[in-house]
Amino acid sequence: MARNTLSRSLHDVGLAAWFGGTLANAVALNPASGEAGTASATGAVANAGWDRWTPVNAAAIGAHLVGSIGQLGANKRRVAEQQGVAGMSTLKSLLTVAALGVTAYSRVLGQRVSQGGATPSRKGTKPSKRARADIALAQQQLDDLQWVVPALTGALIVVSSYAGEQQRPSEVALGMAQKKN
Repeated sequence: MARNTLSRSLHDVGLAAWFGGTLANAVALNPASGEAGTASATGAVANAGWDRWTPVNAAAIGAHLVGSIGQLGANKRRVAEQQGVAGMSTLKSLLTVAALGVTAYSRVLGQRVSQGGATPSRKGTKPSKRARADIALAQQQLDDLQWVVPALTGALIVVSSYAGEQQRPSEVALGMAQKKN
């Protein structure tokens, strides 16, 4: 069995950054921006933070996807022949697609908010009563979604841990035998 350290590292580091960055922004950046002093400054701080995170997040997601493809290629025999691996791979793929979709939609909303300038805000995702209606709606949607990406990527981490357990020699042998029966 060949080593695939590069693809595993890209998969894991990319996923860790995607999960950790979005969680940190939801836990820290959005609420902390509310301490900027004024409602307009709050919006500006939140926009600046998310705009700085976006290219890092894109690189993390790209690394994760490249690593995922590498992992799938390296394990194609196990996916086909070991009981349970195809189901786990399908679940990981569905979670990844969902996380990508929510991330992309959140970015569209974030761009809408960012293009609004220093939109008055109580905290990064809580619109002020003075915010334009379209920006306030985008902020409210972001408030609803800010926990969804960390939840989906956190679930991916759990499923990836399970996938690692499926690679134990005893699990491979048992799964191969079960698939043949």
